[in-house]
Amino acid sequence: MALWRKLLIGLASGAATIAALAFGLDYADRAYPPPIAVAETVSKEVLDRDGRLLRAFATPEGHWRLKTTAADVDPQFLRMLVAYEDRRFEEHAGIDPLALLRAAGQFVTNGRIVSGASTLSMQVARLIEPRENRSMLAKLRQMARAIQLERRLSKAEILDLYLTLAPYGGNLEGVRAASLAWFGKEPKRLSVAEAALLVALPQLPEKRRPDRHRNVAEKARERVLTRMAVSEVIGEGEAERASAEAVPDRRRQLPSYAAHLSELALRKDPKATEHRTSLDRTVQDGLEAVAREAAERLGPKISIAMVMADARTGEILGEVGSADYFDGSRAGWIDMTRIRRSPGSALKPFIYGLAFEEGLVAQETIVEDRPSDFSGYRPRNFDMTYQGDVSVRKALQLSLNVPAVRLLEAVGPTRMMVRFRRAEVRPELPPGETPGLAIGLGGLGITLRDLTQLYAALANRGMPVQLGDGITGDAKVIGGDPLLDPVAVWQVSDVLSGVTPPAGSRRLGIAYKTGTSYGYRDAWSVGYDGRHVLGVWVGRADNGAVPGLTGYGAAAPILFEAFARSGVAITALPRAPAGAVRIAQSELPASLRRFSTTASGLVATVAREPAPEIVYPPEGAHVELGATTGAEISPLILKLQGGRAPFRWLANGKVLPDTSRRRTTQWMPEGAGFSTLTVIDAAGRAASVRVFIE
Repeated sequence: MALWRKLLIGLASGAATIAALAFGLDYADRAYPPPIAVAETVSKEVLDRDGRLLRAFATPEGHWRLKTTAADVDPQFLRMLVAYEDRRFEEHAGIDPLALLRAAGQFVTNGRIVSGASTLSMQVARLIEPRENRSMLAKLRQMARAIQLERRLSKAEILDLYLTLAPYGGNLEGVRAASLAWFGKEPKRLSVAEAALLVALPQLPEKRRPDRHRNVAEKARERVLTRMAVSEVIGEGEAERASAEAVPDRRRQLPSYAAHLSELALRKDPKATEHRTSLDRTVQDGLEAVAREAAERLGPKISIAMVMADARTGEILGEVGSADYFDGSRAGWIDMTRIRRSPGSALKPFIYGLAFEEGLVAQETIVEDRPSDFSGYRPRNFDMTYQGDVSVRKALQLSLNVPAVRLLEAVGPTRMMVRFRRAEVRPELPPGETPGLAIGLGGLGITLRDLTQLYAALANRGMPVQLGDGITGDAKVIGGDPLLDPVAVWQVSDVLSGVTPPAGSRRLGIAYKTGTSYGYRDAWSVGYDGRHVLGVWVGRADNGAVPGLTGYGAAAPILFEAFARSGVAITALPRAPAGAVRIAQSELPASLRRFSTTASGLVATVAREPAPEIVYPPEGAHVELGATTGAEISPLILKLQGGRAPFRWLANGKVLPDTSRRRTTQWMPEGAGFSTLTVIDAAGRAASVRVFIE
């Protein structure tokens, strides 16, 4: 009877309180509104270009609380949650009278609380206004708040609050945080076993934590599965299969990609709870894994930075500021993509590009690699040896210093710096210095982002792009003149695509260049295909020397591995534009066979090549090819000397099909009689002969 008396008194008090609240609800709403604003404090999120989570930041109270809506969660989980916690969720107004009666009956029959009568609305009320004890008064206040919530919010909004605030053990709050921590994935697609565990945990989140109380968690999940099978939310077979799945025994770390960029995003907009970036999480994951593993191989204090971008738009796809943001020994908190360092030989392709553009050299032009004095500046090769006479192609592929300085002297250091401004890149010279020949070998400071931006123009057929910051969407194609003309760009790319990959790396169809700064302080490698550009820097954040550190030995292997593991599909390098060809050394005009300069530094001139002359057949010749005998006509061999390739042949005013760089070709006459043969060289000079075909 004591139990009945307590129950009746409680129900009477509850009924009186609810009646009073219902009578003066409008006043109560105004005077004592529910503290819904507490739910607005959620973890700040940094997302990739497709909305995938890159990194989350804990709330000021230290909770992982990711904003969650029903659209973010597996529909099966929602069905199981409502069926288990609040079957009449869509029907009641915050309090379920039938559930109250059921709970009261169980209490009377068993003498203890068997099951609660809390609706999802009441649970949300408890979450936004936690009670200190489990008293009857606290429960009544919870009911009142539930009614207020129902008046103010839709059912969908109340459900979203539950999905965001429900406790899951430790500092985990909300279904998304729980799913990421316990299963390592977003809750969009959950197995039946995973969904059942997430339904069970919020009731007793600490006592059912699977990493600390695995058996308790399994039993709680089993109860959910059994009830779901009985209520036919799932089939019995599904419940049995789900019961066989293991419960997770450890808590995973929430995604933590792009640490430096994430920090930058928060500084740019501290009030925003969601920050969308241009990064691709797959690319970012691959780059960070490569950087972390490479740093371990290279040893202590070594840091690694990488930037991968879309060369057509300038959007950053992946960015690694250091090998490990939290590694103090490597000064991991410093974003090395934005620190100026000497690029070593990494700027040489732009020297050669200007030389190609000016027509000073072709790929097979011979250039000297010998000890030289450029007005007191005496560059030496990295290995202290010299190759003698080498082709321009080989000089760039081997990154020889003297040939690069010879060409830079011819095109002009200032001119190269002006070209960099076309790409909105402004390298930093030593204080008080003007551009000199040393800039070709790394005598200036440039960031990895800016170096990657220069190479993006090579991947984009010479048109420069501005790399975005990954956050504000400021990436763009830079209008105006190209960094280099398309023919020169193709020549440079054709040479760099032939550079041998580093030891242990396979060919990927990319063009790339390396650089090593003076004193083994910085190792660089930048590569590109027809769509993507990737820059790599390796060194110490404190600018200390690392004996033996080179671009080819340290940075290039990282470049190739990062390209391979980034997940991007390699795009073929651009096709040769009109006028872009690789000419054999023997076919070059005399002016391009050897590059040399005078003592004053001017490009040496050579005698102008003579006009073309047809040496066979000679003028007036009668050539027997079988045209008058009815036999099969043989082709006529045509030979010339002099002139500048390429050559265009005409027979009786009709252009022969192919332009040729050879001085020997052939022509098939249409029949017997006189014919006029003409050749025109690249300078527009012509020669003709008249012959009789027999």
